[in-house]
Amino acid sequence: MKVSKLLIGLFACAVSLGAYAQQTIVIKFSHVVAADTPKGKAAEMFAKKAGELTHGKVKVEVYANSTLYKDKEEMEALQLGAVQMLAPSLAKFGPLGVKEFEVFDLPFMFNGYDDLHKVTNGAVGKNLLAKLEPKGIKGLAFWDNGFKSFSANTPIKTPADLKGRKMRIQSSKVLEEQMRSIGSLPQVMAFSEVYQALQTGVVDGTENPISNLYTQKMHEVQKHLTLTDHGYLGYAVIVNKKFWEGLPADIRKQLEDAMEQSTRYANQIAKVENESALDAVKKSGKTAVYAPTKEERLAFKKALVPVHQKMEGRIGKEVIQAVYKDIGFKPDSL
Repeated sequence: MKVSKLLIGLFACAVSLGAYAQQTIVIKFSHVVAADTPKGKAAEMFAKKAGELTHGKVKVEVYANSTLYKDKEEMEALQLGAVQMLAPSLAKFGPLGVKEFEVFDLPFMFNGYDDLHKVTNGAVGKNLLAKLEPKGIKGLAFWDNGFKSFSANTPIKTPADLKGRKMRIQSSKVLEEQMRSIGSLPQVMAFSEVYQALQTGVVDGTENPISNLYTQKMHEVQKHLTLTDHGYLGYAVIVNKKFWEGLPADIRKQLEDAMEQSTRYANQIAKVENESALDAVKKSGKTAVYAPTKEERLAFKKALVPVHQKMEGRIGKEVIQAVYKDIGFKPDSL
C-alpha cells in the first residue's frame, strides 16, 4: 500500500474528528465485492439509513469492488484510520490474530441460515466481536452472504474430482486444510484477482456463494459448478474503534439503529440474491450446474468434517464446542 494514500486518508479522518460541530461527518465504507451483491446492497442501505436517521449529519461514502482498498490493504487502512468502516469476510480475522473467527470457515458446520443465526445472534457471536477491540476495531454486526459451492473446468461429483486441482481460497488456515483434505492445492489470492486467474489457468477452480460467482462473472470462465453448500461465507461489519468512540453519543445511537435495520435487510436478501444468481448462471449456458445426490453430498461431508478436529488447536476446542452446542451438531453421527 502506498504511504501517501494512507496519509491522505489519515488527514481526512483527523479533520472530520476535529470538526463534528461544523461539518458533516463522513464515513468511508470500503468493500471488495460488486455493488449488486448482498453485501454491496446492504452497504448502500446502511448509507441511506445513516443519512436519514442522523438527519444528514452523517454521510456514508461506499467504495465497492476494491476501488479504495484491496483485500490485503483494507484491514491495515482501517486500523490506521484511513478508512472508517469495512465489511470483510470472516476469514480475514484469522490472519489478524483473532483465530476464533475461523470457526465459520469449518466445512459443513451449518445446516442452513437458521443454524448460522443461532451463533451470530447469540453469545458466541457477541464474544467473537468483542475479541476485535484490542486490535483497535469495533465489531457492529454480522452480515450473511451465503453458502459456498465448488466450481472448476471439469465435472465435480466426488471429492476425488478435485484432487490435484489448484483451488483459489481466501487467506485461511482452515480453508487450506479443507482443500488439502480432498487432495486439492489451495491457492490464496485476493478476490479482485480471481477472474483473471481463472481465465488464464493460474487456478483451476474456486469456492463461492453463487452471488459472488455470478457478479464477478466467474461463471464465464468456469465450466462446471456443483451445489455442495459445503461452507459459509459471511461478513463482520467493523469500524475503527477510536473513530467510533469519538462520535457524539446521539450520533452513535442513530448509526447503531441504521446498522440494525441494514443487518436485517442484508440477511433477508442474501438467500434471495443467491437464488437469483443461480438462475442467471443456469440461463447463461456458460456453466453446467450439478446438484449432487444425497449420497454424493454425504461423501463430501465425510471427507471434510474431519477438518474440524484438525483445527481445534488453532481455533480453540472450546469455541468449536460452543458452536456445536448452539446448533446441535454431532460430528460422530455422520
